[in-house]
Amino acid sequence: MLRASPRGGRAKWGQYVGRNVGETSGETIGGNSAEHTVRVVIAEDSVLLREGLTRLLTDRGHEVVAGVSDGEALVAAVEELAAAGRAPDVVVADVRMPPTHTDEGVRAAVRLRARHPGLGVLVLSQYVEEQYATELLAGSSRGVGYLLKDRVAEVREFVEAVARVADGGTALDPEVVAQLLGRSRRQDVLAGLTPREREVLAAMAEGRTNSAIAGELVVSPGAVEKHVSNIFSKLGLPQSDADHRRVLAVLRYLNS
Repeated sequence: MLRASPRGGRAKWGQYVGRNVGETSGETIGGNSAEHTVRVVIAEDSVLLREGLTRLLTDRGHEVVAGVSDGEALVAAVEELAAAGRAPDVVVADVRMPPTHTDEGVRAAVRLRARHPGLGVLVLSQYVEEQYATELLAGSSRGVGYLLKDRVAEVREFVEAVARVADGGTALDPEVVAQLLGRSRRQDVLAGLTPREREVLAAMAEGRTNSAIAGELVVSPGAVEKHVSNIFSKLGLPQSDADHRRVLAVLRYLNS
């Protein structure tokens, strides 16, 4: 378990999390990012935080259809809503909830993703916990997010991340990505990538668009597209109508 570094040492999250990760040849890591009402279930044992999250989302036009305080109640609420034909678009859950305050939240999230593949899951954690992040990312490649709790203070970006995950996209905290990529760099699956290609793939994992990557690395968008194409080739990801290569590349990087 790694405690988050001070805010001043972090990447500027609002520049890229919650935005389209793919923009070449129509490949994206998520769906439509247009504004619309999202149906949300919130699972958080702190009443103050749960009510605060509810207020943040409802004030911006979203609908919080249930608020619960533990993992079992989260599963029960989603199942009840689904049975009534009112399934939520996304759940926002704390990683640690009663009764043991260890991993009840993330385990409930993984169960729900297995039962309802179209359900978005955004988990919140006080710290970067690699085991839980990896477990969450090990399933479907769509509609997943893992953010540190202090990101909630960045209200606009947090609300956009909730909507993005509900639409099938991703929202990964830079601290989460940094720890997972630190492990990934030691794996042979990425041995064929150049240092620049690793930088591009790391930025893709954080949720940056090609244009944002170009701006960060001070290169042309065309150069980024070439790097992305090389990454796909080296990771053995040919063009396919059925799969999103950008998603698969990111998951291979994070789970290697």
